[in-house]
Amino acid sequence: MSIDQADSRRKFLQFLAASPLFAGNSVLAEALLPKARLPDPLTWAALDPNNLIKTPKEAINVFDFEPVMRQNVPPAHFGYMASGIDDEVTLRANREGFLKFQLRPRRLVDVSKVDMSVDFLGIKFDSPIIIAPTGGHKAYHVDGETGVARAAKSGDHLQILSTQSTTAVEDVMATRGKPLWFQLYATNKFAVAAHHVKRAEQAGCHAVAVTVDRSGGRNQETLFRLRPSDSRNCSGCHDRSSLAADQRHKPIYDGVDLSGLSNIQSSAMNWDFIKRLRDTTKMKMVLKGILAWEDAVLAADAGIDAIIVSNHGARSEDSGRSSIDALPEIVEAVKGRMPIFVDSGFRRGTDIVKALAMGATGVCIGRPYLWGLGAFGQPGVERVMELLRIELRGAMQQVGAPSIKDLKAAMVRRA
Repeated sequence: MSIDQADSRRKFLQFLAASPLFAGNSVLAEALLPKARLPDPLTWAALDPNNLIKTPKEAINVFDFEPVMRQNVPPAHFGYMASGIDDEVTLRANREGFLKFQLRPRRLVDVSKVDMSVDFLGIKFDSPIIIAPTGGHKAYHVDGETGVARAAKSGDHLQILSTQSTTAVEDVMATRGKPLWFQLYATNKFAVAAHHVKRAEQAGCHAVAVTVDRSGGRNQETLFRLRPSDSRNCSGCHDRSSLAADQRHKPIYDGVDLSGLSNIQSSAMNWDFIKRLRDTTKMKMVLKGILAWEDAVLAADAGIDAIIVSNHGARSEDSGRSSIDALPEIVEAVKGRMPIFVDSGFRRGTDIVKALAMGATGVCIGRPYLWGLGAFGQPGVERVMELLRIELRGAMQQVGAPSIKDLKAAMVRRA
């Protein structure tokens, strides 16, 4: 008779777990019993939640920061950051999408010196890694957006500031010391959009990145499940009496007439709205949230300065398609007529190098730097960005690209 060793071992461990031997010896039980795999999204982090990093320098990858943030940040705030939509199919697809593409390393190329510098719409940066717009930084750490700006300055990264920033654009600009891009939630009220754009321009922002993928409501189930476990009084951060009252907490809304505004979504925005908005500013205009090649072509035809291929970090819809999967068809359709940036799901240097080789001009990082912020404040953000730069440099060396311009489409193949 054959013996199933795995089944026998499982039954033995179950027997031990029920044995009096374990009654007062939790250490022995923990040592012998197998650890369960943590649920998504922590599957990408360290396995043992009881052995978390204590300082940013201890981190060996960006995932090490997420469980520390979860420990430090109130449940509702963490849930808002972590949440996708509905079944969170797209949230998982954004990570799994990179498995569809493989790198084709080239050898015998001198990569002893690696130049990661780039030019974004006429301004030079030392890295193609961009700090994506995310709202409410002070909900995660007192350092807030200015702490993130100092981290961006230390690595010379482009920073895109969210409309939902908890710090005034002027203060973030002064801290960063280099022109920001301003991300715009235009709403359906043109006067609100025009106000935000004019203020960002006066503050010295170089471009406005108009979010075009928040056209409807969203069912953020992770947020809704974690929020009831938050014992704090939410009125300390939010005024739920009306949308106008709640938005008053955001500095960009100072002096704006919000009467008649029921949502910050842009469900009525169309190409005429974009043209009208463009006529109000001299800043460069970028459209954030493009996922179909047809819309990318329309943007190029309309003279838009750049687009960001994005599914909003899986926070705007649950289509199931990753941004990295959408990138190739968009690059092919645009044919070099404007720069193409990309975000959503980027966590590794190899992720970044794949996108750059496929034709992206730059890659925006969102949740990872928030993990760093929530875990350790500004030093956490600095370490997250440093780790990504280290990994990107190594990935460039392995594919045989001493500079960003040396990354070619032939270095990536679909698996």
